[in-house]
Amino acid sequence: MKFFKCSSGFVSQILFAARCSAMFAAVCVLPGGCATATPSTPAATAVFPGASWAAAPEPEPGSACRRELDATRSYLRTLDTTALMAVQDGRVLFSEGPVQSVSIVFSVRKSVLSMMYGKYVANGTIDLDSTLADLNIDDVGGLLPIERQAKLRDLLAARSGVYHAAANGGDDAAAAPPRGSHMPGSYFLYNNWDFNAAGTVFERLTGRDIYRAFADDLATPLQLEDLDLARHARSGDARRSQHLAYPFYLSTRDMARLGYLMLRQGNWRGQQLVPADWVKQVTSQTTPAAQMHPPHTARRGFGYGYLWWLFEEPQDSQLNGAYMAWGVHGQYILVVPKRDMVIAHKRQVPVAGNWNVSWVGPVAFLRAARMLAAAPCRMEEW
Repeated sequence: MKFFKCSSGFVSQILFAARCSAMFAAVCVLPGGCATATPSTPAATAVFPGASWAAAPEPEPGSACRRELDATRSYLRTLDTTALMAVQDGRVLFSEGPVQSVSIVFSVRKSVLSMMYGKYVANGTIDLDSTLADLNIDDVGGLLPIERQAKLRDLLAARSGVYHAAANGGDDAAAAPPRGSHMPGSYFLYNNWDFNAAGTVFERLTGRDIYRAFADDLATPLQLEDLDLARHARSGDARRSQHLAYPFYLSTRDMARLGYLMLRQGNWRGQQLVPADWVKQVTSQTTPAAQMHPPHTARRGFGYGYLWWLFEEPQDSQLNGAYMAWGVHGQYILVVPKRDMVIAHKRQVPVAGNWNVSWVGPVAFLRAARMLAAAPCRMEEW
């Protein structure tokens, strides 16, 4: 099969989706098709940050690496990027802006929750095949009998068939079908009810506060530099739904640590914080782009796993096998196994108290990401 490279840097999201999704419809099989790539550096020999990130060696002036990094920096300064950090082979290759600045990361929270689930699925505390009825999950006004048949794994895949109002906005609920119209597991809709209820289930089954568990299971062993737990609390309109959101406030450099843990298959300095099998499972496709709803979500050209967005890219693309946590306004954790790279990007919100600020959308961000992934900056490329 012949592949052609798709670049989203210079085309619209619609063209990007049409080119890439069409080529991969034949090879992405549901479920489990288009699994992500494995990193080129095994965890046993990988470099890890300590209390702070180490920098990669500075490229020589005039080198191809230097030129590409400079071009990326110039491009980023045309955007409303707050900060970006690119880590390759465990060291900081590129940094722009105040990477220590902390702000809300919006829907990146969902990918963080996905990571947290792994330990408890592996030890049997959480059973993904438990239904909402088994778990005694209900909501304001009651769930329908068909909705209570949804399994926990359906929530993680955004395929629950539960179209009850969520406690917070920022999803595709406006395009939801009528309640009870789809069997659980049969229809993708990016719906905050699923994601928030998954947070409720995590707390009930583990008996732990979601933020305390994050601090103990991930933040402390990863040595996150800028986490302030006191800032964190579940939020939303409990009159609409009893399952509240769980916002996270992270710095760009700490976002990069979370991405690097995923890149290293859940292993951090020999300690398996997230089971490797779980990393593979959550970054394997449950929904290809072509099967997403509504159409504007399908046109983005990304597949979906368990709370991670997956790239549908040709084999010769640097982003083949990549996956991403994605929050509104421009919050991204992009994991690029093919280049042993993590790229974290932040668009800080609010700005001077204003929440209605400009976005750095995926097309703009991915143009910068492709430039960084293509830069010949590894020692063997010099």
